[in-house]
Amino acid sequence: MAINFSAREEPDVMVDINTTPLIDVMLVLLIMLIITIPMQTHAVKLNLPQANAAPSNIKPQVDEVDIDFDGTLLWNGTVLPTRQALEAQLTALAATPVQPELHIRPDKLANYKYVAEVLASAQRLGVQKIGIVGYEQFAQ
Repeated sequence: MAINFSAREEPDVMVDINTTPLIDVMLVLLIMLIITIPMQTHAVKLNLPQANAAPSNIKPQVDEVDIDFDGTLLWNGTVLPTRQALEAQLTALAATPVQPELHIRPDKLANYKYVAEVLASAQRLGVQKIGIVGYEQFAQ
């Protein structure tokens, strides 16, 4: 076996650019940029009203409308024969200076059409405090 020695044993010249100083300069510039940016707050400042009065312990008056599975309407336990009777009650309710709350309690088997009619009549006649109660019967 023969070993071949060439006459030239000097290393090749490296032609790549030295990026270490470039990276150092870029990191310094990045740190300076981060420091000079003002701190941003992600808060929304609101002017909230201050409560001056203590909460009232008086319970509001509540009127209840029960809707049976066949569309029968009951106003505080009294059967309403027609829809006009319901609208008369709602008109009287809306005319009071301090409106009582109107709780609508549909039966589990009641058609949505009957509930929607009562809600539409109450809204059209100006009742403002409406709530649907009795959710626990729908939970499974």
